[in-house]
Amino acid sequence: MRIERLYEVVRAPHISEKSTLAAEERNEVVFKVAVDARKAEIRQAVEQLFDVKVRDVRTVKMKGKRKRFGRLEGKRPDWKKAYVTLEEGNEIDFLGGAE
Repeated sequence: MRIERLYEVVRAPHISEKSTLAAEERNEVVFKVAVDARKAEIRQAVEQLFDVKVRDVRTVKMKGKRKRFGRLEGKRPDWKKAYVTLEEGNEIDFLGGAE
C-alpha cells in the first residue's frame, strides 16, 4: 500500500471517555478512518504507521448530526471509526510520554 493511502485510511485518533476506557481495559485504540476503508486496509495501515501488531479490527459507520443555525439547517458529514485491538505487549502512546 502506498504511504499516501496509509495516511488517508487512518485519519486521526478518536479520543473520548469510551475510547480511553477501551484502551485501558481491552488494549484497544479508536481511530477515525476513511469511509471507504476496509478492515484489511485499516489493519495494514496501523501496523505500518505505528509499528505494532493488530489482533482485531471492528468498524462502525457514524451518521452525521443535524445542526441548525437560526433558520438554516444542515448536516455534518457521515464518518467511520475503527476499534483496533492490539496484541499483548503492544501499545500506541498518543501523548508522547506525558504524565
